[in-house]
Parts: sequence; structure tokens; C-alpha cells
Amino acid sequence: MGQKRIGILTSGGDCAGLNAAIRAVVCRAVGTYDWEVLGIRQATQGLMHSPPQAIRLELENVDSLRVAGGTMLGTTNQGDPFAFPMSDGTRCDRSEDIIAGYHQLGLDAIIGIGGDGSMAILRRIAEQGKLNLVAIPKTIDNDVGVTEHSIGFDTAVNTATEALDRLHFTAASHSRVMILEVMGRDAGHIAITAGIAGGADVILIPEISYTIANICHKIKERQEQGKNYLLVIVSEAVRTEAGDPVVITNRLGQCRYGGIGDYLADRICACSGAETRVTVLGHVQRGGTPSPLDRLVASAFGVAAVDLIAEEKYDHMVTWQNRQVVSVPIPEAIAQYQAVDPSGTLVKTARGLGIYLGD
Repeated sequence: MGQKRIGILTSGGDCAGLNAAIRAVVCRAVGTYDWEVLGIRQATQGLMHSPPQAIRLELENVDSLRVAGGTMLGTTNQGDPFAFPMSDGTRCDRSEDIIAGYHQLGLDAIIGIGGDGSMAILRRIAEQGKLNLVAIPKTIDNDVGVTEHSIGFDTAVNTATEALDRLHFTAASHSRVMILEVMGRDAGHIAITAGIAGGADVILIPEISYTIANICHKIKERQEQGKNYLLVIVSEAVRTEAGDPVVITNRLGQCRYGGIGDYLADRICACSGAETRVTVLGHVQRGGTPSPLDRLVASAFGVAAVDLIAEEKYDHMVTWQNRQVVSVPIPEAIAQYQAVDPSGTLVKTARGLGIYLGD
């Protein structure tokens, strides 16, 4: 097998485990195949520069990465390369600049680590420029359709579960309703998984409707059982009873999910009279040391991605299925969005434990 030069980039929101995947790619590519690995800075934006912003990755400078949060390469979830915001306020198609950067670096292939949105963009660029692309799924939302695990999800769940564990005691001490608002974009995987593990009494996810009256009924039910507090975990994408999204707007005029916890707190207090407090976990779920499972999944994905390049099996994404890593074509990987199944095992488990989910 001839010498190859491969690139690797991380795209979209950061999460725990990205560095472990980078380390695995370098270990396999350099240690096994004696290839050269270039790390691309700031996702595709690093390839837009001339010369491209890239660093050579060696075994000695990635050894400690498995426990480091975030991504040593930097990332961005701003700026669509096909309509990239320019300094004069206009938008420009920069896809050909990215393709030129790939060739300027002399790459034989590139590994893209991202969620379904990043993968769709990377594949479009690769198809346009006839680039050799292999993908690794990462997202704390765990909503990529064909993989049971995405890098970052387990650490986010662990963080949310720990928050619930801590809120139990202050909720009981003050006889309060404690609401924990967590991330998850449009899927409720973090909320339902952490909610079951952390002993929540109410779990609200975008996939299942709810009523404030039923939540207040749950409070009354617990009071009749001699329990003076309630734990609620809610996904940021949960809507109001009327079906409206709850969003906040930043100084740049950009909207994002946020505020459903406060919305619920006001209405639960008005309905039940219970003293209510809200904790918004936010980006704490993305940061910190990756869990052992995220390190394992990231390492397995990194090794498998390099092996796909060795086999020249491009336009594929590595996935975790049935306790092993397999690959699927990228179009198949991003065709399905994996929301929480309202009739699935996690929902049945939560309801079997007496947790209120809605409906």
C-alpha cells in the first residue's frame, strides 16, 4: 500500500470525544500505515485560506488527547460554505475554495467528523470536487439515523444525570419543583435517557405532547404519597401547550431554543402553587472530560475510518450497530433523522417507572 496524506476536520458544535477520535485516526494512520495526517483548523474554513490552515499530526502530540474535551482543531457551526457571509454583508459560494484547499494540501482523502448537517455539506463539496471523503458521526443529540452511538452523547447524558442527582437533595430540602432544561436540538434523547437514569418524575420531550394540568396532577399525586418535591427534565425544543417554539434572540438577531424551563415554571407555579426553580444546563453538556464510552466509541470510529480509506471505500460513514462498527453510505446515514420513538423501549421504561411523559 502506497504512502497517503489524509486530512481530518471537526465540524459543527463541539462535544466530548472529538479529540479521542483525532488521536485514534493518527494512531492508526501513522502507526499502522505510515501515512501523513494533517489536521484542518476550524472545519472547512481552514481550507478556504490560502495557504490552508493545517497542522501535521504526529503520534507524540496526540497521545494525551483521549481525555481532553472539545477539539484541538477548532470547529464552527456558522457560515454555510455555499452561502458564506462576507465582510461586506454579502454571501458568496466558497465551495470551490475548499476544494482548492484540499488539492493544495495534496490530500488523498479527508475524514470529516460532524453531525448530519455537517455531513450533508461535506458530501456535497466532496461530490462537487470529486474528493475522497469518509465521515464519523458526532452529536450530543444522538439523532443520526443509522448509528446507535454518536460521539458526545454519552458524556452529555452523564452530565445531565449528575445534575438531576444533585437537584434531588435541594428539591427535597425546600419542597420545591426543580426543572432541568437540557439540550437536544429537535430530539429528546438526552432528556429521556438522563431522566430515567436520574430519577426524574416528569420527562418532557419534543416527540410527545403534554399538559400543564397533568404535570400539576403529578405533583398532587406525589404529595398524597408523602413526597414533597418533584423533578422535571425538559428538552430545549419542547414547545408550549399551544405548539409554539420557545426561543431567545441574541444580539446578532439569531434565534435559538431557550426558555422552555421558565415557561413551565411560571405555569406550574400558577397551577399548583408549588415553589419552582429552573436550572438551564446549557453548554456544560458539551464540555469536560469525555466519558469512557465516548472515548471507546470515538477510538473505534477513528480506527475504522482510516481502514475505510485503506480500502478506498469512500463516501461512507462509520456507525455503531449491534455492538460493532460497520460502515454505510453517507446518503443513507443522513437520510433518516432519529427522534425518540414514542412507542420505543425508553418510553415504555419511563412509563413503567411511573414517570409522566405526556399524552
